[in-house]
Amino acid sequence: MAKICSPSFPDTPFLYIFTLFTLMFIRISARPATFVDDFKAAWSESHIRQMDGGKAIQLVLDQSTGCGFASKRKYLFGRVSMKIKLIPGDSAGTVTAFYMNSDTATVRDELDFEFLGNRSGQPYSVQTNIFAHGKGDREQRVNLWFDPSLDYHTYTILWSHKHIVFYVDDVPIREYKNNEAKNIAYPTSQPMGVYSTLWEADDWATRGGLEKIDWSKAPFYAYYKDFDIEGCPVPGPTFCPSNPHNWWEGYAYQSLNALEARRYRWVRVNHMVYDYCTDRSRFPVPPPECRA
Repeated sequence: MAKICSPSFPDTPFLYIFTLFTLMFIRISARPATFVDDFKAAWSESHIRQMDGGKAIQLVLDQSTGCGFASKRKYLFGRVSMKIKLIPGDSAGTVTAFYMNSDTATVRDELDFEFLGNRSGQPYSVQTNIFAHGKGDREQRVNLWFDPSLDYHTYTILWSHKHIVFYVDDVPIREYKNNEAKNIAYPTSQPMGVYSTLWEADDWATRGGLEKIDWSKAPFYAYYKDFDIEGCPVPGPTFCPSNPHNWWEGYAYQSLNALEARRYRWVRVNHMVYDYCTDRSRFPVPPPECRA
């Protein structure tokens, strides 16, 4: 469900209590969120199937088309998450994506989760990428330490003024810090929508395109539930994106805590399989954010 930023409470005790009670009631009564509360089909609506009264959906990829959905609103800072169960078995050549995008033609901002299909028995890889001020090429890949097709797992993007963090089940797999003071691009001004797609990408998705889709295994299915957006909607209250009292701007969220830092190191030591920062064939001189 979508929730707006934390408000500035009035000084009057009665109004404060009334407002707080109202917000608590709204938050509790609005759960659980359904797909149509915050999202709509972006393409191939016939391949998006609602389940459990709209609390979950199924995306379908077959030889005719894939499909995708998008949030009804855009947001500037906050946190988005959803639970996803990925394609089981032989999913080579498929990509299931969950991302935020400013939907601007050239100078776009984008924060990507891309789940790359595999041949049966091989680990699922998740690729993350960050576009800031129109510049991307910041790919990192991590092999997931579990089979994401057996059950739902939670995938989260936290976006604040301080940093961007990608989480898998509350385990940070990537952090991108705001180093604008060092003239390094960071998305701060363009609101982004929330998107997900299921599509064919067998020219690159699995082993660089060596493994193609086996259409005899089609159709392919990915499942989603527990849609959650907490951020500043645009258009919306103009004070919201700069409000330091938004919970995601709080001190506890300005950097990884000790437990998150340990988990982050564990992922990068044991499960990272590609980092653009160390790819000297592409970048003989590491990009500035890697050196920062």
